[in-house]
Amino acid sequence: MATGNFDMIVIGAGPGGYVAAIRAAQLGLRVCVVERENLGGICLNWGCIPTKALLRSSEVFHLMERAKDYGLSADKIGYDLDAVVKRSRGVARQMEGGVKHLLKKNKVEVVMGEATLPARGKVSVKTEKGTEELSAKHIVLATGARARELPGLEADGDLVWTYRHALVPSRMPKKLLVIGSGAIGIEFASFYNTLGAETTVVEVMDQILPVEDRDIAALAKKQFVKQGMKIMEKATVKKLDRAKGKVTAHVETGGKVEKLEFDTVISAVGIVGNTEGLGLEELGVKVDRTHVVVDEYCRTGVEGLYAIGDIAGAPWLAHKASHEGVMVAELATGGHPHPVRPESIAGCTYCQPQVASVGLTEAKAKEAGYEIRVGKFPFIGNGKAVALGEPEGLVKTVFDAKTGELLGAHMVGAEVTELIQGFVVGRQLETTEEDLMNTVFPHPTLSEMMHESVLAAYDRVIHI
Repeated sequence: MATGNFDMIVIGAGPGGYVAAIRAAQLGLRVCVVERENLGGICLNWGCIPTKALLRSSEVFHLMERAKDYGLSADKIGYDLDAVVKRSRGVARQMEGGVKHLLKKNKVEVVMGEATLPARGKVSVKTEKGTEELSAKHIVLATGARARELPGLEADGDLVWTYRHALVPSRMPKKLLVIGSGAIGIEFASFYNTLGAETTVVEVMDQILPVEDRDIAALAKKQFVKQGMKIMEKATVKKLDRAKGKVTAHVETGGKVEKLEFDTVISAVGIVGNTEGLGLEELGVKVDRTHVVVDEYCRTGVEGLYAIGDIAGAPWLAHKASHEGVMVAELATGGHPHPVRPESIAGCTYCQPQVASVGLTEAKAKEAGYEIRVGKFPFIGNGKAVALGEPEGLVKTVFDAKTGELLGAHMVGAEVTELIQGFVVGRQLETTEEDLMNTVFPHPTLSEMMHESVLAAYDRVIHI
């Protein structure tokens, strides 16, 4: 029983919580992590990692179907959905085991159970063996979030799925409706569409991938439609009629309601922070629309209590949570860490084609009052992209015309989720257009398009 005093208690062992615990332990604190379900949290077990394993399988399948394009032959191409899912779950289990090893290596104590905060500096944990009473000077809330469910669209695990059901499907959908076109919705739409499901995506906003630059979203949509997806923008699913083996969706567009029939629906309409049952309101913690209100250092306003990751608001990204975990650990030990800058955190969507971005879109930059210069470079102008057989894509950069500051970078195409980090580093180092233009990019690489996009913003593009 891990009863007693700690220097820090972290509630939640996802990518924010376990990283905060490890960093605090490295800095000499006695640390305890409380987790109610799986080490690694949603990310490692039901989110980032297993979805990428599924998407890798669909990507390989897609390439095998295109074997002839590469001068190759592949007969009787098919897949075993159960085997695809089994591989994905195996990857998740491996990563969970890795987190367990890291916590043990860093001497972090782990308590499996449900935590509440009965008083400031106190944590009560309901476990299988009873209740454990813990205390610490520093407590970090890293409880994450769960899928949002809208009235009438609730998941039942049979006809209507959340991301969890979609990760361990009982069957392969034939006619699939995906409600919501953010990262989660589009990734599942891409996976199931590639494997043969007749897929329709409904998005309430006027473009799919609503947070992305309009040019990027438009090119992604073009590719999705080419792959056979049906995309419905400025559309709302008003209700679902469920019957044996089928769902009838009432979809409103332009004031008219259309009834469409599917055998499976995936609801991906956002997330809700896991704030209930912790006792936050009694402690004086402010909660706004299921998310804890924090300052730039993730402090809640209650002495010694921090909130990081999805529970602390957008952007809802694992890497943001991890960085915040490091920041609060260093802050708790007397350090002076830099606050996390949400505008410099990259977002990545692992559909086919991939989408990645950092900073302001062209529209947001204009709204903010910047005079801007915009550069665009298409994949078709890059030798490596053509050689890979991936000529569809775009790299776009947005600069402050007065200072040369890189305001934003946006990409769609093969492997852009790996490329975007170059622009992330550039923003972190406050790189200007001159620095980027004078950087020598290796040839032949996809990264050359990043260079050409910068050149294009200043009328110096070479290869298009």
